[in-house]
Amino acid sequence: MSELPADLRNDEVIRSLASAQATTWIRSTPTEAALPDLADVMDAAAARFDRFAPWFAETFPDTAALPAELAEAFPEAAAGGLIESPLARAASAQERLDGLFGVSLPGQLWLKRDDCLPVSGSIKARGGFHEVLEFAEATAAGHGLDAHDPATYSSGRFREIAADHRIVVGSTGNLGLSIGILSARLGFAASVHMSADAREWKKTMLRDHGVDVIEHAGDFVEAVEAGRASADAAENTHFVDDEDSVSLFAGYSVAALRLRRQIEAAGIRVDADNQLAVYLPCGIGGGPGGVTFGLRRVFGDHVRCIFVEPSQAPAMFLGVHTGRHSDIAVQDIGVSGATTADGLAVARPSRFIGPTIGPLISGFASVPDEVIAAGVGVLHESEGIDVEPSATAGLSIPWRLGTESPWPKVSTHLVWLTGGAMVPVDEQTAYVAAGTANLERIAGPASAVFTD
Repeated sequence: MSELPADLRNDEVIRSLASAQATTWIRSTPTEAALPDLADVMDAAAARFDRFAPWFAETFPDTAALPAELAEAFPEAAAGGLIESPLARAASAQERLDGLFGVSLPGQLWLKRDDCLPVSGSIKARGGFHEVLEFAEATAAGHGLDAHDPATYSSGRFREIAADHRIVVGSTGNLGLSIGILSARLGFAASVHMSADAREWKKTMLRDHGVDVIEHAGDFVEAVEAGRASADAAENTHFVDDEDSVSLFAGYSVAALRLRRQIEAAGIRVDADNQLAVYLPCGIGGGPGGVTFGLRRVFGDHVRCIFVEPSQAPAMFLGVHTGRHSDIAVQDIGVSGATTADGLAVARPSRFIGPTIGPLISGFASVPDEVIAAGVGVLHESEGIDVEPSATAGLSIPWRLGTESPWPKVSTHLVWLTGGAMVPVDEQTAYVAAGTANLERIAGPASAVFTD
């Protein structure tokens, strides 16, 4: 701490983050916080997903039939091709967590099951798919093809064109999966630069889809920079910039439009007296940032969004709290950036999300790896749901906010699950074993709670 500037040395929130203890910061975000002028890109992304639904239904058989749990909310999607995940009540998990924390949570606990989102099984799929689809449309239009006809993308002519184009991305894992899998299916060449935190099975899966995987010994930022440099030096190459992409952001934001319909179908009220709190695991910030923009556009001041990160990698928390955004990294306050929650292993936040979406975020929380691991055990034991550790970062936060809720009118707590369906059986078995071993630790250590 002695090397920090005085304004950080004297900041009690920074001191808590620097000690790597569980830390929660509740912000007095003004209700009049202005939405950025991005509604058009959100609507355009939703329309793009609709246009490609027939192609998804044809190309990915698992999307050809609408799952029963989505049918009520999306009756018009019966023909298939919908890239969406279920909304699930988690009454058993809520009861188990009540017992572990020794306090009853007011309201209801729900889960947004992006762990089983079609095709690539994570929150990153919407953003990654959208940017690839947008590039595909631009490529088709640039070569005189009908970009709005889904049949175009199954044609031999498009695949000939696509084979001469490459899509490049840097990733800790899940974004790379979404970009690589979809790019390959469309016929594009694809390269994914993977950080040291990326799981071996994710690299193997990408290679099995014909994607070039370039491994780096450094962190996420190094992987992104290497990907950017390789794309800058090549022709017909599109770089997906996870640090600064409006296209990724737009794809993520579509989740809010879909969630509104699911909430209505479930009979959940969201209004001034029945507010919604959403707990979003955060890495670089793109996924939760896009979702937060969409949620605030859909639900206005009736939704509270809380970003949750590992105690060793609170990048967005640090960037927004200090106002330095991507100009500060977690190592600058003495924590490592390393975590078993590989999708959240980011040391420096997005250049775009903090400055743009920061005013819309109601709170931040950091939790140790053992708490994240314990969440895997809770969901396995109580709900029969198996996820990767990144997915459970937000699970304990409703109970960690303290006995006096900062938002007493919240009646629905929604924990956003990020990934899990594609995890190999042996890996998932290890996650569950670690989670079960840590299960009793989910309630401790207690979180240091700060309020503006």
